[in-house]
Amino acid sequence: MPLPQLAPVHSGWAALAGLSAYLLLPFLSVQLLNLGVIREGRHARRELALTFDDGPDPVTTPAVLDALQAAGASATFFVIAAHAEAYPHLIARMLAQGHEVAAHADRHVHAWMRTPWDAFLDPLRAVRRLERITGQRPQYHRPPHGAYTLATVLGQRAAGVRGVHWSIEGEDWRAEQTPETVREGVLKRAMPGAVVVLHDAGPGARNTVPMLPELLWALRDRGYTLKTVSQLDGAGPVGGRALVRRAFVALDGVFDRLGGIHPTAGRADTLFRTGRTAFPLGGVTLADGTPVQRGAPSAEFHVNNPLLVDLGLRRSVRQAREDFQAVAGDLQHRPDLQGAQFVYCLSALSPLLSALGFEAHDLPPTAARRLQRWAAVLRRAYGSPPDAPTPRLSILSREAFLARYGDEPN
Repeated sequence: MPLPQLAPVHSGWAALAGLSAYLLLPFLSVQLLNLGVIREGRHARRELALTFDDGPDPVTTPAVLDALQAAGASATFFVIAAHAEAYPHLIARMLAQGHEVAAHADRHVHAWMRTPWDAFLDPLRAVRRLERITGQRPQYHRPPHGAYTLATVLGQRAAGVRGVHWSIEGEDWRAEQTPETVREGVLKRAMPGAVVVLHDAGPGARNTVPMLPELLWALRDRGYTLKTVSQLDGAGPVGGRALVRRAFVALDGVFDRLGGIHPTAGRADTLFRTGRTAFPLGGVTLADGTPVQRGAPSAEFHVNNPLLVDLGLRRSVRQAREDFQAVAGDLQHRPDLQGAQFVYCLSALSPLLSALGFEAHDLPPTAARRLQRWAAVLRRAYGSPPDAPTPRLSILSREAFLARYGDEPN
């Protein structure tokens, strides 16, 4: 008789559905996609938020605070309640120096290793214990390892705190990392509006403490202001538009890997990415009479669209002048760009690029229509009006580009 066998089947599906709702859905939506939590701010201003987890520790946290004070930088510390109670003088120093103190955990245990009730209570307990020390209720909570279950989400809501994730993980805790690799990794990925996670205690501190002074000065040399999470421009919960942006950024990443395209100077915070190509068009002649042969070795640059949109046209022009100097450096020193005869871009940005010295040439109608449709898609994705100008070819010879933007003989 089949009926007695149905109950275990149905109960198995129910258990699987319950487990998915409890673990898988929060893992995908919050931990990976960061829906409803803070991940970054806007890219319009050259500022970012440094955050530190797992402290305070009387051995390592003072050195972190010393480095921040020397650089005039602010940060957000996600602290463990018991450590905060054991070393209240370090919490007091954080607040006196203008830093932000937020909750990390009551007990530092991965959310998946807890019972639902324990995972729900942990943010509440951490917030209450921290409030007793500081006299003010924390605004933010970051669970250990950035890990979420449904109980974690509900616990944050019950505690009245907003979850904070990150857009750059320093990975200072990895055994193979050194202070130098951690510093270079953060500098390579630094972007306006980024939230960076490091550690002022625990295994990560062995790398973060010695490298932090140099990191802070390098970021300041690039023009970054270092702020707390609450001070970061546009740092709000991730919603649908942010996910669309991230999807297109990920698509750009796939496109770059397939095409051998690299960020200018190896940095994520520049306006351009450049790769070696064979010139795709025929019948192009520069203003000085130089013919551009189809297939000529060339450097094609692509625009960092999210950064362009957030900066706006005026500030983009200013930054483009600086970043083209870095493109010139790549043109002279990157092995894959050696021998490139022309520097060009196929885009709807020819008015901007003309102001920066590039020649503009019309594209074949079929190519122009295809690029205009794609430009309209990108503009919608990044929140700009969809009516993109007609795409054109913007181009300079290698010699003309280096004469304008290079700082050494070509």
